[in-house]
Formats: sequence, C-alpha cells, structure tokens
Amino acid sequence: MRAEAAREFRGRQVAVVGLGVSNLAVVRFLLRAGARVTAFDQKGPEELGERYLSLAGEPMEWVLGPGYLQELAARADRWERVFLTPGMRKDLPELEALRRAGVPLDSEVGLFLRYCRATVAGVTGSAGKTTTTTLLGRMLEAAGRRVFVGGNIGRPLLPLVGEIGPGDLVVLELSSFQLQMLDQSPHVGVFLNVRPNHLDVHASFEEYFEAKKNVFRFQGAGDTAVLNAEDPLVAGCAAAAPGRVAWFGRAGEVAPGAFLRGDQVVLRGVEPVLEGAREEAVGRAGDVRLPGAHNLANALAALAAAAALGADPRRAWAAARAFGGVEHRLELVRELDGVSFYNDSIATAPDRTIAALESFARPVVLIAGGYDKKIPFDELGERIVERVRVLVLLGRTAPKIRAAVEAAAARRGVGGPEVLAAADLREAVSLAASAARPGDVVLLSPACASYDMFRNYEERGRLFKELVRAL
Repeated sequence: MRAEAAREFRGRQVAVVGLGVSNLAVVRFLLRAGARVTAFDQKGPEELGERYLSLAGEPMEWVLGPGYLQELAARADRWERVFLTPGMRKDLPELEALRRAGVPLDSEVGLFLRYCRATVAGVTGSAGKTTTTTLLGRMLEAAGRRVFVGGNIGRPLLPLVGEIGPGDLVVLELSSFQLQMLDQSPHVGVFLNVRPNHLDVHASFEEYFEAKKNVFRFQGAGDTAVLNAEDPLVAGCAAAAPGRVAWFGRAGEVAPGAFLRGDQVVLRGVEPVLEGAREEAVGRAGDVRLPGAHNLANALAALAAAAALGADPRRAWAAARAFGGVEHRLELVRELDGVSFYNDSIATAPDRTIAALESFARPVVLIAGGYDKKIPFDELGERIVERVRVLVLLGRTAPKIRAAVEAAAARRGVGGPEVLAAADLREAVSLAASAARPGDVVLLSPACASYDMFRNYEERGRLFKELVRAL
C-alpha cells in the first residue's frame, strides 16, 4: 500500500484544506507518501493549538488565517489534488475556481476507499447512522470477523489502512458531507432515511439527497444497497442501484430483506446467507433494548447489512439483543423521584426529536433549541403539541420553535404545552426538573445543532448529564 501511495503522490503538489481530525490523517498519509503538502485553515497557529503543534516539525507549507481560500484559489495552477474538510460548502466561489482549472477535489474517505483492501459497508441517513453503524459492527464481530468501525462516528480509519487486510470488514458511518465528493461506493451501502438537514451547508435539500445516494451510486453488480422500504424517497432509489437491493421495514414483509412478522424478526433471501425465498426467523422485536420504533428499524437495517456481508443471522441478532445503545442517543441518565432523565443530544434536527418523542408513552418535559440549521419546525410543532406537557426552550432557535408550537396549537384549537424560557442549559435543566412530576420523562432532544453554545453535541450531552447527576 505504501508503495502504491508513493507512486500516486511522491513529489506531487497537494493542498489540504481544513485541519480537522480527518484531514490531519490525510496530511500524515500524504507526507509518508512523499507529497509536497500545503495546509490551509482559517484558524491561526494558536487557535489550531495541538493540531498545529503535532505537524509543526513536518516538511510542509502553511497558509493560515483569513483569506486562506483566496490564496488556495490564486494558486490553482499549482495543485495536482486538493483535499477538503468534509463540512465546508462545496459551492464556494474559490472551489468553483479550482474546478474550472481542472483541479481534482478529494477527501479522506475517498482516499481510504481507494486504498482499503477489505470489504466495506457504509451507513448513511438523516438519523440513526451512529446507532446502526455501531450495531452492525457488533453483529459482524459476533459472527467471528475482524471489524474496523470508523468514519463520521469519530475515528478516521486512514491511519489504519495499511493494516486492514482483504479478509477484514470495515463499517463506515458516512455523512452527506463525506459522501458528496465520492466517486466510489462501499460494497454494502445502507440508506436509513432522509429528511431535510444541514441546509446551512448544503445549497438545497436536493443537493443533500443526491449526496446521500453516493452510498450506493457507484456500486458494482455484486454489491448491495440496503434500503428503507418505509421511506418513500429512499425506497424510490432502488431503480438507480447498480447492484442488488435488500430491504428493511417494520410494517410489512419485504424480499429480500429483514422485516417483522408479528413480533417475529425474519430475514428472507439476503445473499449470500439466504438465497431466493429462503427465510429464517432470528428473534423477537422485543429483543431490541433501545427505546423507540426507529431503533427497531435501525436493528433491522443492520441485520440485513450483516447478512449481505455473510454474517450468520442468528449470531448477528444475538448482538442486537446485547446492544445497550450509544452515548447521547436516548441515553438514560438517571431516575430521580419517579422522573426519568434522558440525554438525546444527538438530536440536531427536528426529525430526530420527533422520533425521540414517539419513543415514550409517558408525559414529556422537553428541552429543545440551539443553533439554526435553517430547517423548518412545523412538523415538530405538531408533535410537541401532541406529546409534550412542558417545553423548555433555549438557544437561537427558541423563538422559531415557540412560534411553530403556538401555530400548531392554534390549528388544533388546543392550549398546547407550558413553555418556559432558559438562558442556558444549566437553567433549562433546573426548570425542567422543577416542572417534572413523578412518571414524567425529562428529555434533552434539542432538534438543533449545538454551535451557538457548545463545540459539539457531545459537549452539550456531557454537561446535561453532569447537571442531571448533580440534582
């Protein structure tokens, strides 16, 4: 692999734009391959901190601070390849200038897929990616395979690409940003669902949806797209899949795929494990410990993908029975005086919060609000009126969510939930705890990103747990 990388990159002028975790891995890979690397970032050395210091002694150039993209475009005739950080808009004028100059734009995931010798599964969707990715990895491990899990889940696998062998399996969580630049798809591509999201970065919902399709768009005839039979937009992608299609769904039988027959979990006709109309009952819907119908759907998706990768279905479903979930995703923090406190900080879009609300039959005290990703809150407003007893709002989107809830209540001719305003998360937890009654659920499920108050949703979730444990 190292020799192949050297043949591709030795002596080449390469730019790496944005020094996040994934692009740090790209810089190190390129330097080992002998490329002449220039790193670009809007932050200066002090703001980059350890990321800058970790590379400060390397033989490379730096272009840092305001104007970094203008400098990138001004040198367009110099670059033989440019690697972009996943989360930047791809329609920026400086990047358009590079395209006009014929400069290939690339990414860490694209580089990994080119050099990875293992069979790769990719999981995407507007919600449920991390849970499904993690569960699929556990299922494959339970089937006796050596598995590497990474991607958007937090760990770039590029540094490990040399030690990942042809007999191994790789499971990647893939965001729309990571998929957008790919010209190669995983061997098994799981498309969970699609709802408007990241419209602060994507030019339109259509662009976002098209990016998601790259999880299967470039597959071969022997590859498999695993699609949600109950999401009309996702199901409509089947005709565009170049290889096999397997389905998952809770509401009716599908073939080939994973589905429910009553409470029974059934796998039918997913090659190479089950051919034709052969089927196998592997367990019960109640085996899934995670709350919510959406998590049962995630488990069915993982089962279908595991079977497409050759895993024994019963051993795979045993992993689903043992799976307790992922941090910040409907995570039970504690029970206090008959009130259950749940951390769902991963809910950075309204559809995630809707799914969380539908997971509980008990009255909900909801904490919501945050950074504005330009996603409408109309449907969320309807669900809040139906399911929430007390709503605690914070962050930039608080007025928009309140307006959506008030409009939904007016349409229904009802009073709607009690609405409380909080200056920060500490006050929100205090207000929610005071408003909660025995039997209630206090749910942090913000429906928004965290960037107006926190670095990321993990930091928000950790603070919520600290505050709840201190009550």
